[in-house]
Amino acid sequence: MLVTASRALLLKQWDWRQASCTRSWRAIHTIPVASMTFDSTSTLLATGGCDGTIKLWDVVKQYCTHNLKGSSGVVHLVEFHPDIERLQLFSSSLDCGIRLWDLRSSQCLVVLQSHYSAVTSLSFSPDGDTMVSSGRDKICTVWDLKTHQAKRTVPVYEAVEGVVLLPENTDLSEIGVKSKDLHFVTAGSKGVLRVWEASSARCVHTQSLPSTLTSEEEEDEEQDNPRSLTYLFHLPESSRLATVTAEHNILLYQLSGLSTQQQFVGYSDEVLDVKFLGKGDTHIVVATNSCQLKVFELLTNSCQILYGHTDTVLTLDVFKKGSLFASCAKDRSVRVWQMDGDGQVRCVAQGCSHTNAVGSISCSRMKTSFIVTGSQDCTVKVWDLPAEFPTAGEEIHLLTARATEKAHDKDVNSVAVSPNDKLLASGSQDRTAKLWSLSGDGTVGLLGVFRGHRRGVWAVCFSPVDQVLASSSADGTTKLWSLQDFSCLKTFEGHDASVLKVVFVSRGTQLLTSGSDGLVKLWTIKTNECVKTLDAHQDKVWGLHASRKDDRMVTGSADSNITVWADVTEEELAEEQAKQEDQILKQQELSNLLHEKKYVKALALAISLDQPHTVLTVIKAIREGENSGKLLEKTVLKLRVDQKESLLRFCAVWNTNARNCQDAQAVLQVLFTHLPPEELLQYQGARTHLEGLIPYTERHMQRMGRLLQASMFLNYMWQKMRVAGATSGVDQGEEMDTTPLAQPSFVIDKEKAKESSDEKRDEGDDSGEDEDPNVSAEDEEKVDEVSATKKASTNDGREQNGNQTNGDHDSSESEESSEEEEKTTVTVKKCPSSVRVSPADEDLQEVFLPQTVS
Repeated sequence: MLVTASRALLLKQWDWRQASCTRSWRAIHTIPVASMTFDSTSTLLATGGCDGTIKLWDVVKQYCTHNLKGSSGVVHLVEFHPDIERLQLFSSSLDCGIRLWDLRSSQCLVVLQSHYSAVTSLSFSPDGDTMVSSGRDKICTVWDLKTHQAKRTVPVYEAVEGVVLLPENTDLSEIGVKSKDLHFVTAGSKGVLRVWEASSARCVHTQSLPSTLTSEEEEDEEQDNPRSLTYLFHLPESSRLATVTAEHNILLYQLSGLSTQQQFVGYSDEVLDVKFLGKGDTHIVVATNSCQLKVFELLTNSCQILYGHTDTVLTLDVFKKGSLFASCAKDRSVRVWQMDGDGQVRCVAQGCSHTNAVGSISCSRMKTSFIVTGSQDCTVKVWDLPAEFPTAGEEIHLLTARATEKAHDKDVNSVAVSPNDKLLASGSQDRTAKLWSLSGDGTVGLLGVFRGHRRGVWAVCFSPVDQVLASSSADGTTKLWSLQDFSCLKTFEGHDASVLKVVFVSRGTQLLTSGSDGLVKLWTIKTNECVKTLDAHQDKVWGLHASRKDDRMVTGSADSNITVWADVTEEELAEEQAKQEDQILKQQELSNLLHEKKYVKALALAISLDQPHTVLTVIKAIREGENSGKLLEKTVLKLRVDQKESLLRFCAVWNTNARNCQDAQAVLQVLFTHLPPEELLQYQGARTHLEGLIPYTERHMQRMGRLLQASMFLNYMWQKMRVAGATSGVDQGEEMDTTPLAQPSFVIDKEKAKESSDEKRDEGDDSGEDEDPNVSAEDEEKVDEVSATKKASTNDGREQNGNQTNGDHDSSESEESSEEEEKTTVTVKKCPSSVRVSPADEDLQEVFLPQTVS
């Protein structure tokens, strides 16, 4: 069970295994809770508030049992007596006294006075008759709880934050416990555990930690020591001690020898740099906004904290072998660290020659022979490394700078050594990058200057295969430079803010960049294209490093997150290829099913491919066969519900195209006919699909109506042309079927026809040019006879057509449609050579309108 108190005056109970809050309640305190503790049964919870009150809670029955008043100021310490039958509670507040409360009477029995500063911890003996208290007044007091008197005061010469009584009947001879007298362990501002004998008040054992400071520096750093311990707990079941440092790190020690067993990093703060470490890149070393380095094992996430620097570590670099790495910090120092076969890291060399913070470092590539540093003092230094490093227990080797060069006018942000160890590149806040030669005699010579960035250069990096240098700048660009003529070859733009790091990957064919916008981008150099953008951080990405095999990379950001990325290019290609092969096999299987006319399986397979065009092909194949309607109905109804949902979605797509609308309407007819509306509306997205079907269906109906009208008009014209050519056909001995097809009836206005013939006759009398001189009087009489005959046949045809129309439609509809039609005049002339329909004059045009289809 876990209980937390917040500034919102709420207490929350958590199930830490499930990481969920089970309940919360008001703390009743008027201001936030300062301390909490459980009793030995984990049923009673005591809370000490900043309002000077102590409240006890029954966490099982969920109510407040006691409200203890009388403390002066903030109650920063509460502790139950281990013997629950005594029902006693100890507390301490700003008056530096220890109050003993009787929970039966809710009264304060006694106030134990011995400390002159805040009491930080209490520890009880197994029999419950002896108690040890510690305080920031650098003393520990042994109390007799029977007499409520102080038995002994032990000066410990440091501000003590935690004290633990060592268990009896345990072999602790390794830490100086030689007798059965009372012994206890203290943890305080010095950051080490010390064992004290209560009877003699002397320290019998002091924990040994690798120290890199002199005694004078230790005294200066004691007030703000990152190693200082803030809490100390005893874990009796595992015989371990747990400590918490000032930087929120948790360290577990084996009780028998006080040796470090496990280390956990509670808070990383800003990650300034991160590198892969180890022969197989099994570890990562992280520089945070701290003077400590942290080495994580990637497989188990176990951590090792490295002490050495006295100020914030800024940059790291790893040698080619992977077991050596170098670090530089604001303390103007450089350190070289070595990892042994067991994964333990220790400092083997250090140097201090810069006059300002060292912000960049680079190691030699071919051999472990030198390191190069760049500092805020505008200089670049080359440090020689010894042939062999000291072993464990020996003194750290002191480094000396073999060459120092005034490199830039402003801070040097980055340095890089070429793969052959003959060239050196540096980037600075003065917006330039420079190329230097590294000669064997230890001198550094300037070869050229790269100019082109509009702001300071944050990082430089040599290509592993080409004579090219990459640089990243605060102007948001990354540039590639030629080492021959120092010209800019390419510029990569894509970040919205400063580009902080740049590295070559994929054997020099690609670039990785990280920026202040929290993005990591992968660039292809040949095409100048950003092929991937990785967004996993919320703040500046200061750390970026690729493994030696180019299969992983690690990034560290100011948002305190460290992310390890894996290269999945080959996996994605293999997955894509497998998908293509699977698609080919399914397409072949679909073709076989269609050939075998197994339409149900074919349609189900096509739907599983989620390809509307493939499903449409199957639907067309079904509709092309015999009894297509029944076969389609039988096939569609055998599908599962999810397959019908997909089919409805596909129909909405097909219906948008005039070529496929008939297939879509055929499937929709089956679905809407045999499935109830309630079931259709339960389909996913059914309402959206149905709304999308309506406008396109109305458009298709309008188009079909126009097509039907045009076809009826063409049919009518064809029939009239056949009737007009009947005499000519008879003269030629041919028989023509003059029976009109089913078509709307048309009415010819006789009066308009007579008027038009009179007008034409008058015009013929006035203008002789329009008459045919070869037409005689007999011909004119024949024309009249033919006109009368055709008129009669037209009337007969209209009657027959009317009868046929009445068979298909109601008589009322036929009458209404015939009344609405426009009345036209048809005039047929018999010419000697041919039969034709007389052309209409400009004032009178013959117009045929079909019956409106509703």
